[in-house]
Amino acid sequence: MTLNVGVIGVGMIGQDHIRRLTQVLSGARVVAVTDVDLNRAKAVAGELAGARIHENGQDLIGDDDVDAVIVASWGPTHEEYVLACIAAGKQVFCEKPLATTREACERILDAETKAGRRLVMVGFMRRYDDGYRAMKDTIARGDIGAPLMFHSAHRNATVPGHYVSDMIINDTCVHDVDIARFLLDTEIVAARVVKPRRNSNAADHLTDPLFLLFETADGAIVDVEASINIQFGYDIRGEVVGESGTVELAESAAVLVKRAGGYAGRIPEDWRERFVRAYDRELQEWVDAATAGRSTGPSSWDGYAATVVCDSALAALRSGERVEVSLREQPELYR
Repeated sequence: MTLNVGVIGVGMIGQDHIRRLTQVLSGARVVAVTDVDLNRAKAVAGELAGARIHENGQDLIGDDDVDAVIVASWGPTHEEYVLACIAAGKQVFCEKPLATTREACERILDAETKAGRRLVMVGFMRRYDDGYRAMKDTIARGDIGAPLMFHSAHRNATVPGHYVSDMIINDTCVHDVDIARFLLDTEIVAARVVKPRRNSNAADHLTDPLFLLFETADGAIVDVEASINIQFGYDIRGEVVGESGTVELAESAAVLVKRAGGYAGRIPEDWRERFVRAYDRELQEWVDAATAGRSTGPSSWDGYAATVVCDSALAALRSGERVEVSLREQPELYR
């Protein structure tokens, strides 16, 4: 069986997912697209045999030929489209964020809980990265004892001109928040944010870098170094310190070349290169699950928790104080 997929939002990430579905993965075809820029949607559809163009996301979701939906549009539109997919009983892969506010995320939780089954997968691709999965397995086996601290670093060479300081937390560090919850298997209960000396490479309107400090429900500590104008490349780091050992991500370079009295390896240019295999695995698992009529991977609860933690971190950034994270009671559906 082939899964007929509709894609809402055909910007950079939407087009990358379409390439993945049509050229890399198996079991799916793209049958419909839409975008706020209809000319862009038409251009993308022109490269896809038989794909229809819809005026808006609601029309695409209502298309009887669309079995499942990818939402890769602007973040504030996610709530509307995810709720429509739940109402239509269609599996939906939603790029992060699930929604941009706590209230919007809670409306999605309520709708999915009322439906009585999971229909939403959130695009936290780091959970599908080989390195992070190996770290998770090491912790689960007890090889390093109970985890005490998680050190994370998220370094971007540059960011686009529309980028604003809040995005360092709710667009960039949201991945570190989710992977911390995944690795440590606990919720984050409080946040602090410290502003180090400013990077002179950053645009005047940006507060860069930031240092985030999170407390977890079981007493572990998570720190995140976020640098968005580091210049040299896209550099993701992570180390969990346990009671009797540590586990950390290896360098992302496939090989190291030693020559002329030195050695070097390739540093990824951006997230697409660094996490290409994780994106492939993530979307293939979604296709397989959606074809079987079920959901998998990061849930609406994971999307909700990440949004609430980021909200608290933003409040901590503005106040300079420790801010507690308050989550609603977790529905049985997500346990």
